[in-house]
Amino acid sequence: MKRNWFIPAAAIFVTSLYRRTAALPRRPHLWRYRSVPGQVMEDAGCGTGEIDGERGRCLIENGKTDTPGMDFNMNMKHGFGPKARTAIVAVLVALAAPTPVLAQDPQQAGTSSENQPQTNLRRYVPDTVSEGWRQVFEKLPDPTQSPELPSPDDLEGWKKVHDTYEQATIAVAEEAAKQLHVTVGGKDLGGVSVLEVTPKGWVDNGKLLVYTHGGAYTMFSARSTLASAAVAASRTGLRVISVDYTNPPHARWGEVTDQVVKVFKALNGQGFAMKDLAIYGDSAGGGMAAGVVLKMRDQGMGMPAAVVLWSPWADITETGDTYMTLKDAEPNYLYERVLGPSADAYADSKDQKNPYVSPVYGDFEKGFPPTLIQGGTREIFLSNFVRLYQALDTAGQKVTLDIYEGMPHVFQVKLATSPESMTALHKMDAFLQRHLALRSTPGDAW
Repeated sequence: MKRNWFIPAAAIFVTSLYRRTAALPRRPHLWRYRSVPGQVMEDAGCGTGEIDGERGRCLIENGKTDTPGMDFNMNMKHGFGPKARTAIVAVLVALAAPTPVLAQDPQQAGTSSENQPQTNLRRYVPDTVSEGWRQVFEKLPDPTQSPELPSPDDLEGWKKVHDTYEQATIAVAEEAAKQLHVTVGGKDLGGVSVLEVTPKGWVDNGKLLVYTHGGAYTMFSARSTLASAAVAASRTGLRVISVDYTNPPHARWGEVTDQVVKVFKALNGQGFAMKDLAIYGDSAGGGMAAGVVLKMRDQGMGMPAAVVLWSPWADITETGDTYMTLKDAEPNYLYERVLGPSADAYADSKDQKNPYVSPVYGDFEKGFPPTLIQGGTREIFLSNFVRLYQALDTAGQKVTLDIYEGMPHVFQVKLATSPESMTALHKMDAFLQRHLALRSTPGDAW
């Protein structure tokens, strides 16, 4: 009988690995590094000469820090000034500990672990995305640097967070709306503030698109997310009603969803039938849109003609495969830093699987409008999209799952003129034209 050499070899390897790492601090999800013995690099405040483990780590960390650029996504901490951002980055980078690397390149099989290549999954840029997106990925900040959010009962803390985001994003959002030549006006519908966004050259066709904005429920407003509404209005030719709902925890899920229902009731009262209305939402607003449709259906109000969901947060309980398998590849945020605290601010744990909160748990056999779900392969929400699609499809509803290679969260508005975004927006336009029974497609506003 041949001697089995694998088990003792594996034991030696594991023991060695344990001894090497046991003394290291455990900080999950931070940047990985790998030094290359013998390589000489320029001094970066880390000394000169050959790169050993500590110097390699110092050099890489110095090379990885950057200042976050403006974005419309909830992970961007624009409220901090450049010096504060630099300080936060420096502290977190200094605390970062080594973590496991990707699988070894076949050509390097048999070499020591010290020579294995290292890839930072959050920074990884696939060859399959357009050049514009390559540049975006290369400039994204590390989400592990984002400050932790307040506890659910810290109303003043959440107000400060919300105000910080508003101050940082509202001017850019308004500039985007200006460049897209949309007209923006505020009004009240059913006691709820909304923004009415009208595209250039709009002709009244009796149809409306209601928008529920994202921002983990707790952040942003109709005005600071104006870029999304402006993009949707310009691309579809529809007038958009953006709901300025109360951000949790200043209102919880029951009141927030009721506010959106009130907007629909007010539109019905103005003569708009449900067949003349569609709803779209992004991120948390996508989950809200689906939950509100279920709520209106169950209240006997009927349902809008179509639903479009961009990267919907359809299950706020961190349930699903990609919450774990894409955890270290998600370039925008960490669940425990942003999403978890926001979920708790939106709904108590006992309510977080309520279908109006997490629509993946809804009973779709009772009916649901034709639905278009769009997202990317670089999102921890990817399982949310698949599970929601399966729930609708299994119940016999009309649903399309439209996934884009290498795209991050709510990519449609972040780089709206990229080939990927243009394709997605074209499909959204065609989908709404079909289900709102519009015969002609408006001209391209880009």
